[in-house]
Amino acid sequence: MTDHTKTYAPVHPHQWTRERGEGLPSLHLEDISGIPFVSAIPGIEEYQHRARVRAGDGDLFAAVSPSAPGYEDYCQHTLGLGSPRLLRAEPTGGVLEVAAACAHGAVLDTLAEVARGAGGIIVHPYMSIQAVWDLAAAIREASGSPAYVLGPTPEALWAANDKGQLDAIIHDLGMGDLVVETHTERTAEAICDRARELAARHGHVGLKRTRCASAMGNAVFAAADLAGAPREDVLARVRAFLDHTEWPEGEEVLVVEWSPTDVSPSTQLWIPSLDSGEAPRLDGVYEQLLEGEEKVFLGSRPSTLPDAVNARLGEASVRVAAEFQRLGYVGRCSFDFIVVGDLEDAPRVCFTECNGRWGGTSTPMYLVDRLMRGSSRPHYIAQDVVHDALVGADFAELTRALGDALYDPATKTGRFALYNPGPLRDKGKVDVVSIGRTPEEALEGVKDVLPTLWGLS
Repeated sequence: MTDHTKTYAPVHPHQWTRERGEGLPSLHLEDISGIPFVSAIPGIEEYQHRARVRAGDGDLFAAVSPSAPGYEDYCQHTLGLGSPRLLRAEPTGGVLEVAAACAHGAVLDTLAEVARGAGGIIVHPYMSIQAVWDLAAAIREASGSPAYVLGPTPEALWAANDKGQLDAIIHDLGMGDLVVETHTERTAEAICDRARELAARHGHVGLKRTRCASAMGNAVFAAADLAGAPREDVLARVRAFLDHTEWPEGEEVLVVEWSPTDVSPSTQLWIPSLDSGEAPRLDGVYEQLLEGEEKVFLGSRPSTLPDAVNARLGEASVRVAAEFQRLGYVGRCSFDFIVVGDLEDAPRVCFTECNGRWGGTSTPMYLVDRLMRGSSRPHYIAQDVVHDALVGADFAELTRALGDALYDPATKTGRFALYNPGPLRDKGKVDVVSIGRTPEEALEGVKDVLPTLWGLS
């Protein structure tokens, strides 16, 4: 992620507003290179093709690898997602750095031609890291036409994705009751001592790197393992965590009260530009499917929590999003929470982090809304399906194997929609939306029906 302590070139000429972007084509990018440690996610280098879910007629989307055979035909002719143009870029650095790859050579020439012909272009990224703003500047220079970034400024992006800054903003808004006890430390010794202190008050203690996604920068310790251990043993465990997460010495680390719970919802928002006069929009409250003590993200579904809990989550999220909007945030944003206690009797609700980007919940949410063609959002579960038997599988054969169970938006029949098939060949991994008349039916689809149809059970 861009370092907010550095000096940036002016971004104002490239900031998107509804007025500036009216009628312009969009380039959709899934550049995730700004998130630490994502290389540990199987098949992550192929996630750049998730951008296809957002693209439609007249748009472009870019990747450094080819689309899975059969996937574009499926998107166009089964899902009816239009006919955008895929631009294959040659990487200049790592294979995750899609924005930088687009800023030179034939792809830049094509983008400049499109911008000249349309009177401008919108760059709509997964996450508006500095390389995205540099790409917009390169398009503008090459074409002489405007290129706007639909995303937050670098400073606003930094604030949204930094767990420490989120904690500070929530306190500044007078909502300190919506965060767990949190302390910021900058040395291994201070982290150790603070963790031992919290262990005297809480059953579990967490360490959190401030800008990591999907629990990859978290560690959780039982209080008994800290309170009863010699200081040098706890310090050794802290240093092991810091080394594992490639901690730059002196960077903030959060030492937090960790409240074990299986209820970890998220809120999905859209934040208009400040000059629009529009408030942030709550697009949905979701339950996250999490695994393990560190709560690693697996998938999501529309919330089945009590209405009062959903309302509290939504109201708190909109308040924080309005502050982000004031700071220059534009576009997709989500907040993660934990809910502790009796769900029907004033449970404790706490923010855990903000995701200043598109992601594993907002992407299938947007896909489902496109497939419904204006109808209300159904019950569904969006989840990775990973299986050794799928390694090397042909995407077109998988769709044929689903038969009538493959969702058809034209007839509104079927129950499964597929996306993000890039990791299928090497990792046996594809993302699936399982649609049902009830949450239970959606869950049955992904747990029982789909494995049977694909011969995985």
